Amino acid sequence: MSTPVEHLEQGRSLDLEIGGMTCASCAARIEKKLNKMPGVTASVNYATEKAHVAFTDDVAPEDLVATVEATGYTAALPAPPATADQPSPDAGQQAKDADAAAWRQRLLVSAALTMPVLAMAMVPALQFDNWQWISLTLASPVVVWGALPFHRAAWTNLRHGAATMDTLISVGVSAAYLWSLWALLFTHAGMTGMRMPFDLLPSRSGAGAEPHIYLEVAAAVTTFIVAGRYFEARAKRTSGAALRALLDMGAKDVAVLRDGPAGTVETRVPIGQLQVGDSFVVRPGEKVATDGTVVTGTSAVDASMLTGESVPVEVGPGDAVVGATVNAGGRIVVRATRVGSDTQLAQMARLVEEAQSGKAEVQRLADRVSAVFVPIVIALSLVTLAAWLLTGHSATAAFTAAVAVLIIACPCALGLATPTALLVGTGRGAQLGILIKGPQVLESTRRVDTVVLDKTGTVTTGHMCVASVHAATGESAAQVLALAGALEDASEHPIGRAIAKHASQTGIELPHVEDFANHGGNGVTGVVDGHAVMAGRRSWLATQWSLTAPAELKRQADAAESEGRTPVWVAWDGEVRAVIVVADTVKDTSAQAIADMRDLELRPVLLTGDNARAAQAVAAQVGIGHEDVIAEVLPADKVDVVKRLQDSGAVVAMVGDGVNDAAALAQADLGLAMGTGTDVAIEASDLTLVSGDLRAAPDAIRLARATLGTIKGNLFWAFAYNVAALPLAAFGLLNPLIAGAAMAFSSVFVVSNSLRLRGFTPTR
Repeated sequence: MSTPVEHLEQGRSLDLEIGGMTCASCAARIEKKLNKMPGVTASVNYATEKAHVAFTDDVAPEDLVATVEATGYTAALPAPPATADQPSPDAGQQAKDADAAAWRQRLLVSAALTMPVLAMAMVPALQFDNWQWISLTLASPVVVWGALPFHRAAWTNLRHGAATMDTLISVGVSAAYLWSLWALLFTHAGMTGMRMPFDLLPSRSGAGAEPHIYLEVAAAVTTFIVAGRYFEARAKRTSGAALRALLDMGAKDVAVLRDGPAGTVETRVPIGQLQVGDSFVVRPGEKVATDGTVVTGTSAVDASMLTGESVPVEVGPGDAVVGATVNAGGRIVVRATRVGSDTQLAQMARLVEEAQSGKAEVQRLADRVSAVFVPIVIALSLVTLAAWLLTGHSATAAFTAAVAVLIIACPCALGLATPTALLVGTGRGAQLGILIKGPQVLESTRRVDTVVLDKTGTVTTGHMCVASVHAATGESAAQVLALAGALEDASEHPIGRAIAKHASQTGIELPHVEDFANHGGNGVTGVVDGHAVMAGRRSWLATQWSLTAPAELKRQADAAESEGRTPVWVAWDGEVRAVIVVADTVKDTSAQAIADMRDLELRPVLLTGDNARAAQAVAAQVGIGHEDVIAEVLPADKVDVVKRLQDSGAVVAMVGDGVNDAAALAQADLGLAMGTGTDVAIEASDLTLVSGDLRAAPDAIRLARATLGTIKGNLFWAFAYNVAALPLAAFGLLNPLIAGAAMAFSSVFVVSNSLRLRGFTPTR
C-alpha cells in the first residue's frame, strides 16, 4: 500500500489540508511561513482550508507539513490515489462535516445558557434578588467551554508571537467576564438586591460611577460568534456542493465483458477495476462508466449533467462517449479509452478545484490588510481605554469602549470575501459546462471588449453537410440521393461521407454499388441499380466525360459557389442530372450567441482560413458585419491577428477549438476553448466551454463578471463595515453586545451574498 508521500512527484506541487485556521490572518501567517522556505511558493486559501504549494526537488513534503505545524496549525499531505480494493475517502469533506457538527453542538448549548442571562440583563423587571450570581453560573460555561476554541487558538498564537481574530475574541470575552467577576467579588455589585439598568450606549458617568457587570456581553458575544462560525461552516459545505456533485456524477460500478469458458460473459465490477481497453455494457437509463468509443449498438446519450445541453446526442459504432453521461436509448457496448483521473469528468473536477484554490489580485490586498489588522486593533483598543480614562470618564465607560473595539473589528469577513464567491461561482460554472481555470481569469473578463471567433468548429459545426439538392427537370431528389448516396457511401472523402449520411438520414435505403472507382479528388464513378453513375467536379465531368450541364443547374451551382459552398455534380447514363450543394453549416445557436455578445457590449470578429466569400456568407448568417471578417488567414498567422487587435487598443478574447487555435488562445487576453475541440486548444485556454455551444461563451463571460462583481461587493462591505464600526466603538457609541452581533452578521452576510451565485442562469 502506498504512503501519502510515495505517490507525490517532487519538483511539482501539492495541496496540503490545513487545520486550525479561524480567519484570514491565520491563512496569511501560514502562507508567509511557507513562502520563506527556499524553493517554495505557496498560496493558502482560508475558505477551502488548503495550501497549494509548488516546491523544488530539494524540498521534502514532510518539511512543508513541519513548517505549518511549527506555525501552530495542522497539515496533512494529500491522500494516495484511490485503488479498486481501497477507495480513498473524502477526508476533506468528512472534516468539514465534523467541524459543522461540533460548532452546532457548541451553539445550541451556549444559546440555551445565554438566553436567560441576556434576558435578566436587558429587562430590569426580571432582576430578582441575587440574579447576578445566577447569571455568573450560567455564563461561566459559555465563556469557558463555548469560547474554548477562541481561547485555545489565542494561546497557540501567543506562543508563536502572533495575533489573529481569535485573539480579539478571546481578549474581549475574557475581559468582560473577568471585569464582571471582579465587580461581583470586590464591589457592592455582588450584594443582594443589586439592580442594573440596560443601556444601548455605554455609560459616560464619572469616575465614581458604580461598576456594571458584563456577563451578558461575555456570553452573548460568544454565542453570536459561535453562531457565525457554525453558519460559516455550513456555507463552506454548501459552496463546495457543485464540485462534490460533479465528482458524484460518475458511475460506481460497471458491467464489463470478460471471456469465460462458455464465451463472453458480463461481470459487474467496481469502477476502480475498469482498465483502458475493457469493453463494457451500458443499458438504457445507466450511466456511461468512463470515456470510451461505442463498439456495437446505437443509442441517444443525455450529456446534460456534464454539458448543460438538454438535447440527447445520437451515437453509434465509432462515436466517442463521455463518462457520467446517461444512456437514454438502446443497449450499447463501449470500449474504455480513458479511466480514473484521465477522464473528462476528472479533468473538469480538477480544473474547478484548482480555480477555487487560487486567489485574485483583489483578495491579495485583503490578505495583506488582515495580516496587520489585528495588532493595530489591539493597539487601538488600548489607546481607546487610555483616552477615556484620561478624559475623566469612568473605568466602566472606558472598559466598555475598549471591549467594543476589540469585538467589532474582527476581519473574518475580509478573509471570506473572495474564496466563497470563487467556490460558488466556479462550482456553478461546472454545472453549466463552463470551466474557469483560475481567479485571474475574472479580472480579464471585466476588461474584454473584442471577441475573435474561429469559424470552423466554433461558429460552424465543423462537419460537411448537405445544404440543398437541385435536380434537373423530370428527376426527383429522392432518386438523386439514392444513386449519389450509394456511390458516395463507398468513398472516404468528407464530402462523399456527408452525401451518403444525408441520404441515409432521409430514410432512403442505399442500393449496392459495383465497379466503384475514385478518380484522385476529381470525383467517383460506379454502377448503381444498372445505372453508370458519376459524381464530382463540373470541370471533370466536362473534360473527362464530355458532359454538359443544364442551364438551370449551372445557376444553382454558381449561387452556391458565391456563398462559399461546394457543388457536387451528379450524372448517370451519360447526362448531368443534379447538383448537390455541400457546406460546413452554421450552428443553430451561433446567431443568438453573437447577439448575446453584443448585449454585453462586445465586438465579435470572425477569423478564418477560408476564402472571403465563404467567410462573408457565414458572417451574414450570424450577424457579424463585413468589416469584422478576417479571411484567408493561415493557422500560423492567427496569433498576429490577435496581436494587431491588441496593439490597436482592444482587449481580446479568442474562441477556438483546434490545434491551430492554441497559440492564438494563449496570446489573447482571455482564451475560451470549445470543449468539443482538441486537448491542445483546451490546455491553452483560460475558460473551457464543455458543450461546444457558442452561446456558452457569453454565458461564461457573464458568470465570470458576476463572480468578480460579487467578490468586489463582498470586499466593499467587509472594508466599509470595519471603517464605519471602529470609530463608533472607539467613541463609545456601540454597545459590545451589539458589536458582537454585528461582527458575526458581517461574515454571514459575505457568505450569503456569495451563495446568490448559485442562482445564475444562462441565456440558453
